[in-house]
Amino acid sequence: MSNNPNVLLRMEGITKSFPGVKALDGVSLTVRAGTVHALMGENGAGKSTLMKCLFGVYSKDGGHIYLEGKEINFKNSKDALENGVAMVHQELNQALKRNVMDNIWLGRYPMNGPFVSETKMYQDTVAVFDDLGIHVEPTTIMSTMPVSQRQMVEIAKAVSYNSKIIVFDEPTSSLTEEEVEHLFRIINMLRDRGCGIIYISHKMDEILRISDDITVMRDGTWVATEPVANMTMDKIIKLMVGRELTNRFPPKENVVSKEVSLSVRGLTGMYSALRDVSFDAHKGEILGLAGLDGSGRTETLETIFGAATKKSGTVTLNGKDTPNRTTKEAVANGYALLTEERRATGIFGILSILENTVISSLKNYLQGGFLNQRKMEESTDWAISAMRIKTPSQSTQIRSLSGGNQQKVILGRWLLTNPEVLLLDEPTRGIDVGAKYEIYQLIIDLAKQGKTVLMVSSEMPELLGVCDRILVMSGGRLAGEVSAKTATQEEIMTLAAKYV
Repeated sequence: MSNNPNVLLRMEGITKSFPGVKALDGVSLTVRAGTVHALMGENGAGKSTLMKCLFGVYSKDGGHIYLEGKEINFKNSKDALENGVAMVHQELNQALKRNVMDNIWLGRYPMNGPFVSETKMYQDTVAVFDDLGIHVEPTTIMSTMPVSQRQMVEIAKAVSYNSKIIVFDEPTSSLTEEEVEHLFRIINMLRDRGCGIIYISHKMDEILRISDDITVMRDGTWVATEPVANMTMDKIIKLMVGRELTNRFPPKENVVSKEVSLSVRGLTGMYSALRDVSFDAHKGEILGLAGLDGSGRTETLETIFGAATKKSGTVTLNGKDTPNRTTKEAVANGYALLTEERRATGIFGILSILENTVISSLKNYLQGGFLNQRKMEESTDWAISAMRIKTPSQSTQIRSLSGGNQQKVILGRWLLTNPEVLLLDEPTRGIDVGAKYEIYQLIIDLAKQGKTVLMVSSEMPELLGVCDRILVMSGGRLAGEVSAKTATQEEIMTLAAKYV
């Protein structure tokens, strides 16, 4: 063990196995003080597992962890936080009914005698926010804020522990470009203070811009660690997937029919900012929805699907009125919605892969009042092979899979309902390059079968690479539409700012 004073964290030969799968096989990672160290790899490469071993969420099977030269073995995340190691998770796990300052100081409230000092808690929260340039009122209830602001609260919490090591797991997956810039300012400030930042992301351009060192993992093993100056996007992809990935997007082989399948007229939300949205989508078409956070993209999908209440407007499918008053009615009418926040609204964490796969189409498996286990297993087998889901078995709990594999299970679940219209909200959020390509291919294959796909994405290259047409939302309204063949990112951004 080297006692280089510049080395903050050293993980050596970390191994971890779960039933049927070796998640980590002798992985090492060294993080220097005052640097951003990017951790990259496909979903299932073991990045999150390695961090959970550091953080005390999992107990490692072998290897050593040293923090500032001293060997550590955290028992749990509280232990890690109190010793200066914090993690900002991709899937936010917050007390949504409590306010912002409660979430930051939970478990370590400032006391005034036997009572919690609300005044000091408020002042301390404001001090941390001012330091980081975060503009959030400390008494705001968490559930009323967008994901991006809740994430800023999580970052402030990590900083409030005076952490030496802060792990960011996919921090920009739900942020706008402006918010990403703010996050990078915060990260650079923490780096200048001598913190060691571990940054997990699939976004190559971000990694190349913000990191000092890059470690690549593949299939639970360490592949390479290089200074960022030695890396290019192609080199990283080759290390990650073990092969050249020349095209980011599959060829668009779907043929857009002249026949309109989905027709939306005057769609206005009861409780959202959605105002008078009208458009047509064709059979075999992949229609993108672009716009900034809060522009009404998600609300459009949710209102069509009956997950958000409609104030007025009509939605017709193949000429038939489909009011979709409830999500159940929407599924019966041939709609499926893949939500943005997997963990909150997509997966049933404690249920198995099989149960998560067939849960939306159970009526297909009923025989004489009982569920046909064999048919359910066959469908799950189909989903696992069609989606290339990495899982030890059908009975594995879905929460133990990587984010990308969870996303594939949910996509498989909806495909089994055989929908006419597939509504996808950030379908590749937090998913690696290889798995993204597979999901793009699935989307194109669905369009080839004559399905209509509506896809919300914050990544403009993704919309331009996969969609046929792109609708641009701004301030709850439709600001315009562009052809994906000819549009530029600048053109889309100009429309996105139209009603802001």
